[in-house]
Amino acid sequence: ARRFYGGVLGCQEGRSTNNWVDFDFFGHQISLHLGTPFATARTGHVGDHLVPMPHFGAILELPDWHALAARLRAANTAFVLEPQVRFEGQPGEQWTMFFHDPSGNPIEIKGFRALDGVYAT
Repeated sequence: ARRFYGGVLGCQEGRSTNNWVDFDFFGHQISLHLGTPFATARTGHVGDHLVPMPHFGAILELPDWHALAARLRAANTAFVLEPQVRFEGQPGEQWTMFFHDPSGNPIEIKGFRALDGVYAT
């Protein structure tokens, strides 16, 4: 998990013990703990795709999103949903990708040209 979050995703590591580690997850704290994994199922509809539920993620400005997608591809990440654009030319146009971390936690990363369009309808 440390190699993935720190190396592949580029998140800064914070405090840690033998049982947990904190990371700066794109401006927000994420705490990774040793424990029993929780179950996920592909039940969330994203367009014509089913994505894992529950999941968590982050929203990035588009250049950062493209850079992260390139790092994930270079690390041979298996995508649940390949990097792609949704709602092209519409309010709320966004790029999205879904993947799992090494522990099986599902992650969605969205990219926007302008962050003020995140909640556009």
